[in-house]
Amino acid sequence: MAGRNAVKPTTTAARKPAKAGGAGKRSQRAELAAERVAEIVRLLHERYGEARCALDHRSPWELLVATILSAQCTDVRVNMVTPELFATYPTPEAMAAAPIEALESLIRTTGFYHNKAKSIQGAGRVISATFGGKVPQTMDELLMVPGAARKTANVVLGVAFGKAEGVVVDTHVFRIARRLGLARGETPQKVEQELMRVIPRERWIGFSHEVIHHGRAVCVARKPRCAECHLEKLCTAKDKTWRS
Repeated sequence: MAGRNAVKPTTTAARKPAKAGGAGKRSQRAELAAERVAEIVRLLHERYGEARCALDHRSPWELLVATILSAQCTDVRVNMVTPELFATYPTPEAMAAAPIEALESLIRTTGFYHNKAKSIQGAGRVISATFGGKVPQTMDELLMVPGAARKTANVVLGVAFGKAEGVVVDTHVFRIARRLGLARGETPQKVEQELMRVIPRERWIGFSHEVIHHGRAVCVARKPRCAECHLEKLCTAKDKTWRS
């Protein structure tokens, strides 16, 4: 029998360890608090409300082609290439019939030009044969077009047709959404789904343009300019370069 002064064992409740990840979940809930998300959306719109798609285009078809070419390439470079491309092959039918070598030559400086040439030629063929020469206006149909994954489809639907079917997640949106704690996904697809849950649908189109401009001007990939950032007080990113 234990002595009178023996220490009583702790209760089961007292010894129960905290659930793993509990602090992380609380932190994520704080980051996704409706008031905080709304403030981020408001401040972005306040600063970049005039932001528009940076790809030069005169039609949904030109926007589709330009967006395909913009993969792993700057919009500035694409805008240097597309005037001659569209002057030479202005329609989906013309693009479909173009010699692949000629397309490669015109878009060579955008990088990955072999695959991109096949994509824009294939896009011309599908849109000509399947959609009567008109760029389709639904996500499912656009995903049938060679070279048009969700990012490209979202750009075309949002910019050309004003339809918010998703959120454009390019490298800037992917980086900044994670820095701000709005998403934690490891792929653009997962980040898009997370953003669609927390950003009001009526802001999906504008939000992407605003974040992209913020990423180019301030929240750059290396050494973000946090001292100049109007979102700094709302940001808890580990790679911040300055804290107020």
